[in-house]
Amino acid sequence: MTIWRALLRMPWHLLLLAALLVSVGALALYSASQGSWQPWAGRHIVRAAVGLAMVLVVAFVDINLIRRMSYAFLVLAVLVLAALMVVGSGSGVARWISIGGMNVQPSEPAKIAVILALARYFDGQPLDRFQSIITYLPALAMIALPFLLVLKQPDLGTALMLALGGLSIIFAAGLPWRYVIGSIAVVVASVPVLWSQLHAYQKARVMTFLNPEADILGAGYQITQSKIALGSGGFFGKGFLMGSQSQLNYLPEKQTDFVFTMIGEEFGFAGNLFILMVYLAICLFILRISYRVKSRFSRLSCIGIAMMLFFYMFVNVGMVTGLLPVVGAPLPLISYGGTAMLTVFLGLGIVASAIIHDRREQ
Repeated sequence: MTIWRALLRMPWHLLLLAALLVSVGALALYSASQGSWQPWAGRHIVRAAVGLAMVLVVAFVDINLIRRMSYAFLVLAVLVLAALMVVGSGSGVARWISIGGMNVQPSEPAKIAVILALARYFDGQPLDRFQSIITYLPALAMIALPFLLVLKQPDLGTALMLALGGLSIIFAAGLPWRYVIGSIAVVVASVPVLWSQLHAYQKARVMTFLNPEADILGAGYQITQSKIALGSGGFFGKGFLMGSQSQLNYLPEKQTDFVFTMIGEEFGFAGNLFILMVYLAICLFILRISYRVKSRFSRLSCIGIAMMLFFYMFVNVGMVTGLLPVVGAPLPLISYGGTAMLTVFLGLGIVASAIIHDRREQ
């Protein structure tokens, strides 16, 4: 395939929507620093430029080569996550590796590695084996190992999104409903055991979610301020750089986990709804591509990447609106955070590779 034909098949609409979210993020981070490009907005734009370049590079990599390397990617991701127990950095946690003065969070690209490995595994399974529970045990192991390593850091939010993304692949591959219902029953029955394994601060977050008013100035401070900011924004917001909760620093982590709240205060419900519609459009476009590609590996990879992006958005928005416990989850392409942004761009590059290389006969 010539370069020009490949460029014509590039999903430019996805890149335009991603660039739109990046632009919104840059403006939000500019506002978060009270009208300055430093320290967040300028770096956000530079990282986005690197991410867009990454999409173009990965798009020209044959999807079949990505398929052949998928197990190696998973092994590498598991080894790096295990190494975090020794060389990881963070305040009371082990989530980052410092490389050349930059902090890299390996749990983010591990989500992509799990998606690709599961897609390859199910691509190699004959259809008559999808009714047997034995077929799904290796897939569950592929999810469980990185899940436990991320949970050990500890990073409950990222671990849950990794697990949900992997489980969506298993479901899309053809998991019978009887196993789905049985799995839900097992999870519900395991809640007491899971609760006992949570760290004290994680239990506090869940209790705060259930009753944030119990400790407004303590554990419930973040979600209380978030709700105040969202409510005060009304339908059209207070205006750019005019949010009192964010500009007066009442809103914690406004550049990362709570950036959606800050946008809601300045641009109101209309601004938040616009952002959600852009995310929905990206996810639907990727799912549409999954129906167009030829191979099962490409199809499952696209579905997994769409669901990864959806869970990123769903967990963050649910968290800042009080519908989910605060678990620490960025808003993709908008929140300040290089590894999460580059992971999304890596996923978009794989989607582009799938649509460019999957049907060579055309």
